[in-house]
Amino acid sequence: MESNKKRYGIMGGTFDPIHLGHLVLAEEIRDKMNLEKVIFVPTGIPPHKDSINLTETKHRYLMTLLATITNPHFEVSSIEIERKGVSYTIDTINAFKDKFPDVDFYFITGADAILEISTWKDVDELLNACNFVAATRPGFNKSLMEEKIKSLEDKYRKRIYFVSVAALEISSTDIRNRIKERDTVKYLLPDSVKYYIEKNNLYKD
Repeated sequence: MESNKKRYGIMGGTFDPIHLGHLVLAEEIRDKMNLEKVIFVPTGIPPHKDSINLTETKHRYLMTLLATITNPHFEVSSIEIERKGVSYTIDTINAFKDKFPDVDFYFITGADAILEISTWKDVDELLNACNFVAATRPGFNKSLMEEKIKSLEDKYRKRIYFVSVAALEISSTDIRNRIKERDTVKYLLPDSVKYYIEKNNLYKD
């Protein structure tokens, strides 16, 4: 039966820094999945990445605000930054469900990340709590990815939406390296974020 609930996307990430690839991906998924909005959630302490070298949370949060402010369908949440301890997705989704009981949530992530979902905290509860949207990135074998996602669906008896998007092949790691090497990052991220990075001397060391 078709749900009458609102449909919100959730896009988590370190956003260190946020770039045009993130924005293109979120907008395409919002459009293709008929979502009312996408809420960007900068990670506090990520469980799957080394957090030692992460840029200070206030910078990542403010850059995400700057990058999304011109899109009326985008919002930013500080929920994981404000919450103490490791930022587990299940805790975030449960908090959103408590706050917005009339909403169906669609967690947006890269198709490569979805393949590791078995390692996520409380994965069975998580897959029942929200929908997952696995987006392709350039260079991925679509048929192989569809086969792997099908095996996850069979294992957890939960549909995982697979969406192919024309996401730009931009990475935060590459941007950080370019800034460190004094190479140009123009057209890779919003000008507002580029100016914020310059003003605060981020990624130069």
